[in-house]
Amino acid sequence: MNPFVRLFLLLAALLAGGCASLSPQQRDRAQGIAIAARSTVVDCDRPDRCALDSPLRALGGQAITESAPGLPRHYATIVDEGELALVARLNLIRSATRSIDLQTYIFDTDDSARLVIDELLAAARRGVKVRVLIDQLSAISDVQMLAALSGAHANFELRVYNPAFGKAKLNYLDYAGSVLCCFRRFNQRMHNKLLVIDDVLGVVGGRNYQDDYYDWDNEYNFRDRDVIVAGPEAREMAANFESFWVAQRSVPAERLNDVGRALLKQGVPAMPQANFRHPERIERVGEEATDPAFIDEAFVQTALPVRSVAYVADLPRKHRREDDDPDDGQHVTEPRLDALIASARTEVLLQTPYLVLSKPAQQLFRDLRKREAAPRVVVSTNSLAATDNPIVYALSYKYKRRNLRELGFNIYEYKPFPLDAPVNYPGLLPEPVDVESVPSGRNRVIGGSAAGSNVRGSGSGRRNTPGGSDVEREVLRTETRPSFLSRRAANRPLPVTRSGARMGLHAKSLVVDRRIGVIGTHNFDPRSENYNTEGAVIIEDAAFAEQLARSIERDIAPDNSWVVAPREKAPVFSGLNYSIGKASEALPVLDFWPWRYATIYEFKPGPDCPRPLPRQDPGFRACYTAIGDFPEVDVGPKWLLVRMLTAFGAGLVPIL
Repeated sequence: MNPFVRLFLLLAALLAGGCASLSPQQRDRAQGIAIAARSTVVDCDRPDRCALDSPLRALGGQAITESAPGLPRHYATIVDEGELALVARLNLIRSATRSIDLQTYIFDTDDSARLVIDELLAAARRGVKVRVLIDQLSAISDVQMLAALSGAHANFELRVYNPAFGKAKLNYLDYAGSVLCCFRRFNQRMHNKLLVIDDVLGVVGGRNYQDDYYDWDNEYNFRDRDVIVAGPEAREMAANFESFWVAQRSVPAERLNDVGRALLKQGVPAMPQANFRHPERIERVGEEATDPAFIDEAFVQTALPVRSVAYVADLPRKHRREDDDPDDGQHVTEPRLDALIASARTEVLLQTPYLVLSKPAQQLFRDLRKREAAPRVVVSTNSLAATDNPIVYALSYKYKRRNLRELGFNIYEYKPFPLDAPVNYPGLLPEPVDVESVPSGRNRVIGGSAAGSNVRGSGSGRRNTPGGSDVEREVLRTETRPSFLSRRAANRPLPVTRSGARMGLHAKSLVVDRRIGVIGTHNFDPRSENYNTEGAVIIEDAAFAEQLARSIERDIAPDNSWVVAPREKAPVFSGLNYSIGKASEALPVLDFWPWRYATIYEFKPGPDCPRPLPRQDPGFRACYTAIGDFPEVDVGPKWLLVRMLTAFGAGLVPIL
């Protein structure tokens, strides 16, 4: 078909879709239907709204009581393990006495997400004011559920941020149309993740509301991190949430075209019945969330009294028109984090799942590198086998020479089957390896990464993958975008060579000089800088920074990560190879030079190699073995995709 004809038909379809929009009067009627249906019955008449007596909630009250004007008191708890992060959220929701504000990028309808929804509704029914703000692109798109939630209770409100084409559920024409009519606005997403309880406790980190953030997915789970902050800074979190809540782009769910149309047609439907795939884990986390001794041990005894705490987050005005003044307070998170990195004297520990740097970020690290006593820069990121987004990895692969040689990075790539990850899958998954071969104290469930395995494992995109884990459902994961002509994920984890539930890094953290620690949502990439709104907690406290540094160092230990280092120089033409490779890397297209500057190494301990070494150590190659560019990836057509994107994908950097 002629491309102009196809374009005409596409525009016609988009116009037809636009004609299906509700009128302002219809939206008002739909909203009226939802509001009228909301129950005003409150199950509790106690002043505390029958809140759960929680040691964690009490810690928030303690921090407020101990604070004085100009002398705030805070406690901070790092939460590394996924299921514990869910337990903490359930406990905090159950212990709320006044208000719950929840802001997130992804909100699924799977086991963990439905459990949270039910707990939020229960809190609303006992008298707590509950507000939920979700981004449109990757959050709830079930129109029946959104319609049900819009009329569930007078104490429960749900809004959708930046709903493209004024609706919750997009189709392939919407994605295609976004390229033609409104590419920038379509990509301006609210990536913040925040939970604020009674304005005294806040949870910030990388976790969304989906099973794979809580170690509940049989195929693939994220190694992520949250921080629970108790104290006055929770009020700043609440204020930032309020800015998003009242923003013009935050639309009540009942005023969306498809949700409103459902309300006009049938009124407020009943909530879809919960159909938990694993009821036993729902019962387990429910019991743990109600057990004060468990909560005290897991989150209160591990809390650190910390000094300076700041919640730094972008505001909706970051999504103003492109020609607005960029210095008019639009960018908040990025400048603060850049300033922290620039202040480093001895060391920067950076953890990001997607190592694609903007030009300003590159210059920032080049300036660090030029110092007479340049700080050491350690970067923890994903390998191709671990990442949920192979397209982004292809771009980090393209620029490994620059990142190592020009920016001085020490890069560690996360393994898909780490031996010592902070994860617990009690009784859920099958043992993928012989447990006798796994040293005591290691993660026996997810096995361990090793080169040379030939079992086709999880992530192939097929159900019941031979030799691998069961794929219970197709999941649109994390920052992955659907393709322009499909509602399905354009990216997904690649097939790997081992079986079992693998992991991918999703934590976004920073430690500067072991004195400042940062946990948040910022990926340190162009998308976070230019398109998404982001948020982070910055804590200037040596004990907290050291604890966060140890957590990152655990992730980069040989059990959990490989090392990226230069290849051994060829006996002849090594200089010519380097020059051609550098020139090819600079090309926006046709970067086909196959002999890359760097590759991946595995640590081989022994009598002469008792401990890991930095890549700059003269004895590095005596203790490390090169294992190829893409270890543990089940090489096939997708390998060619990585090579092609390396050659042609540089133009995608601003939106990846």
